[in-house]
Amino acid sequence: MKFTLSWLKEHLETSASLDEIVETLTRIGLEVEGVEDKAKALAPYRIAAVLTAEQHPNADRLRVCTVDLGDGAAPTQVVCGAPNARAGMKSVFAPPGTYIPGKDITLGVGVIRGVESAGMLCSEAELELSEDHDGIIDLPQDAPLGAAYAAYAGLDDPVVEINLTPNRPDCTSVRGIARDLAATGLGALRHVPEPPVEGAFPLGTKVVRDLPEHLCPAFALRLVCGVRNGPSPAWMQRRLKAIGLRPINALVDITNYVTFDRGRPLHVFDAAKVKGDLVVRAARAGESIVALDGRTYALDESIVVIADENGPESIGGVMGGEHTGCDETTTDVLIESALWDPLDIARTGRKLGIVTDARYRFERGVDPNDTLPGLDLATKLVMELCGGTPSEHVLSGRIPDTSRIISFPWRETKRLSGLDVPQPEAKVILQELGFHLSGTGDAVKVLPPSWRPDIEGKADLVEEIVRIAGLDRVTARPLPRAGGVAKPVLTPIQKRTRAAKRLLASRGMLEAVTWSFIAKSEALLFGGGDPSLELANPIAADLSDMRPSLLPGLIRAAQRNADRGFPDVALFEVGQCFASDAPEGQTMRAAGVRRGTARAEGVGRHWDGGARVVDVFDVKADALALLGALGLPVGSLQIVAGGPDWLHPGRCGRIQLGPKAVFGHFGEVHPSIAKALDAKGPLVAFEIVLDALPLPKAKATKTKPALALSGFQPLTRDFAFVVDSGVEAAAIVRAAQGAEKALVTDVCVFDVYEGEHVEAGKKSVAIAVTLQPREKTLTDVEIEAISQKIVGEVAKKTGAMLRG
Repeated sequence: MKFTLSWLKEHLETSASLDEIVETLTRIGLEVEGVEDKAKALAPYRIAAVLTAEQHPNADRLRVCTVDLGDGAAPTQVVCGAPNARAGMKSVFAPPGTYIPGKDITLGVGVIRGVESAGMLCSEAELELSEDHDGIIDLPQDAPLGAAYAAYAGLDDPVVEINLTPNRPDCTSVRGIARDLAATGLGALRHVPEPPVEGAFPLGTKVVRDLPEHLCPAFALRLVCGVRNGPSPAWMQRRLKAIGLRPINALVDITNYVTFDRGRPLHVFDAAKVKGDLVVRAARAGESIVALDGRTYALDESIVVIADENGPESIGGVMGGEHTGCDETTTDVLIESALWDPLDIARTGRKLGIVTDARYRFERGVDPNDTLPGLDLATKLVMELCGGTPSEHVLSGRIPDTSRIISFPWRETKRLSGLDVPQPEAKVILQELGFHLSGTGDAVKVLPPSWRPDIEGKADLVEEIVRIAGLDRVTARPLPRAGGVAKPVLTPIQKRTRAAKRLLASRGMLEAVTWSFIAKSEALLFGGGDPSLELANPIAADLSDMRPSLLPGLIRAAQRNADRGFPDVALFEVGQCFASDAPEGQTMRAAGVRRGTARAEGVGRHWDGGARVVDVFDVKADALALLGALGLPVGSLQIVAGGPDWLHPGRCGRIQLGPKAVFGHFGEVHPSIAKALDAKGPLVAFEIVLDALPLPKAKATKTKPALALSGFQPLTRDFAFVVDSGVEAAAIVRAAQGAEKALVTDVCVFDVYEGEHVEAGKKSVAIAVTLQPREKTLTDVEIEAISQKIVGEVAKKTGAMLRG
């Protein structure tokens, strides 16, 4: 919401400075986004007289002008290329050293085609006042020579922009802002009597509302005959330009002015272009309208329109139609002031992609009691600026009664806020804001004004009192210190979420935050697509379903990085996924994606040739490291071949503690999935369901054993086994570990071979077994016995034979 300082002072009688007003606005919740003070930017520009304008000796389109700056000094020579530059005119002059915003340059004394030029005669485009760059500014002859141009043109009026919360429709008007400032004691709200306009004749046009009552509770209309529609006066144009609106003509500018001045959107129809009566109805399938922005909008039965016998002429509460728009030929004008359903306006605006000042106000809720006064104000302005004779107004429907009485005990302010506002002060605050109070004593009856639909109960009244009185008056008090040791605050899943993020970041992965909703087609690829998870009102067509997995978003994010020159990227995310709309269908997961050469050991090429691309074992290591950091016994976990359909069937695995305790999966992204997501490999990924992990026991059943360090040298023995190709290496490792638990401290696989020296259908798996003596150094005989025991146990559990 934008307004100028002079505009505000038309409603607020105050001597406060701009800084005081800005500080007060922010203090009472109307946060100031910025202040534009053109007087400072335009300070160097002065009104000057062109004494002579002669042809440039070396250029056909340039003139050499002498300019009188009105300071008593000798005339200044300026080279000018404007076609309207002539002797005897007055224009705007910028001396050397002036910044020209329209050209983004700072002037200096220069030589143009051999002729010195000290300054510049400016166009409106060069001062960013309009898009007119055809010639320099041509001022009237009575413009004061040497005066500051900003003050002369009324451009020294600061523009204030505030950021409104959706619950303050009353402050979408300059008068509403002035009312809030008056309540703080910064000034007095000006009360101007506004008697209704008496119509000179009956209105012949009928208004028919053919739709449910709540969509358009009231529709007021008046005809003004014999108007002369031309440019609006300079003061109105200045104000509209200052807040970013483009003046069009007097009739349209009046509606825009009343919209910002009173928060009452209006619309005008050229009566000569309206055929028959006006009907407020739902649009029909196949209808369309060319709106005032020149675009054609397809309509349907969910959109409310104002139509005549020609069809839709306006999208109710959003934008008018081009066909009945007012122009310089308009002599009879219909002025509309209506009430519209806020939810319906918001839905229509979003569906059509239209954002207008009218929609902005209607979807927040305009003052219903201002329907007829707003019509009268617009009528007065039309008569004042364009002439004409008004008809009687017609009101179809009725103004809804929004009055509600709130019982308010004065002590509620201190109870809810801790601020002890004296009762007389609180009473004045509410009355200045437009609330009506009745009763005496410790409690009163409060009637909120019609322009405050957000006031519903006692807490809202407390908020108003505290907001105006000042939050800085609330005394700061420390919270009482709790006795004893504080109990843990975080839940187990919150702790796991934080631990997962730290662990994955420590492995060189970058955290990503992707949308919680994805396209329907992507949801189906990852096991989702349940109708219950479709969004009723998605923000985009390709964000229609709640995500069943974190991987679609991460894969797309990795590809976007690759498209922008970062092919080797490792991303992770910890977030929620959805299998159904029931509470138990929502799970917290941790997932990661590695692309290109983004391995944990490093990224990219290296002088030793170590630029190996990622594979399934990289994400397996990520998943196991994560589970280990979350307290799971990694050595007891089972890695089972296979996984969901979105992973490569021969290059993926599940992590579990049993068939019914599956914690997650890892592997290479299936080529068809990568193609569907417009992603290119190599791509590997993992996903762990944090909710599926067993919770730690409330009380430990086993204590951690004391650290026992052996004084004896450990030794390692290598074994190579020949086993069926389908046997997992992990089974061999587990068998070797269980052969002599007291001495075997580590078993690792260091070679897997299938080839000409191994029988078909077989493979060779080599393991290194570390033995750690505890009581004495092992003899050769004891080592051999243990070795035989390991070989026997592996053969028994896997059918393996020691390779010769």
